[in-house]
Amino acid sequence: MSEGERAIVLDPFAAKNFVAPGQKAEGRAFIQFEQAAFEDKVNAFYQESLAAGKTPLQPGYAPFCKHLFLPNFVPDLPDSVLEVTPQNVHLMKSDYVARTEKELAVLTRWFPKDAVSGLVPQATVLDVILYSREQIRKENEAMGEDCGSDAPWGIVFVKPQNRFEEIPMEPITMMRNSLGVEHGGSGVPMDRDAYAKAVDFWSRHARVQ
Repeated sequence: MSEGERAIVLDPFAAKNFVAPGQKAEGRAFIQFEQAAFEDKVNAFYQESLAAGKTPLQPGYAPFCKHLFLPNFVPDLPDSVLEVTPQNVHLMKSDYVARTEKELAVLTRWFPKDAVSGLVPQATVLDVILYSREQIRKENEAMGEDCGSDAPWGIVFVKPQNRFEEIPMEPITMMRNSLGVEHGGSGVPMDRDAYAKAVDFWSRHARVQ
């Protein structure tokens, strides 16, 4: 399937999550799968769902954001979230982190994947998070970047998980988004109810990375 035929393509932001062929998984790269083949799998599932009369794209936190939930097809891909317990809390790390050089760094906590490798189940579901082309262009313009694609939807993140529903966005990500595109956010105002639900979930869980 050529890029011109794809409704969904990997955005450069999400492409950084893919491990280069022959390299080890490190940093933000954790998906060991060829990028074009990943796009093909995602688009095939999307088109098959449409052909079956289903609505594959689920609402996200803003009109330009959608979720595509599909069975995990990436081998040896663990869940991206782990429940915090008295037995593992000492393994957590925290630091001020920016996902790109142009973002504001924010305080983040996580489990190092090497420290909890035997505690994390394999993912059964992929939450493929999509932004509309219009939104991607808006954010790229603010950051002086170019997405290089005209496909209607861009993959901005892939969450390996074990549920066919959205895991709440991390509270600090909500805060960053509300700051505006010039700071690496999306410009979406804070939703207090969604924020409270996110705090409830993430006070009991942490990301594995």
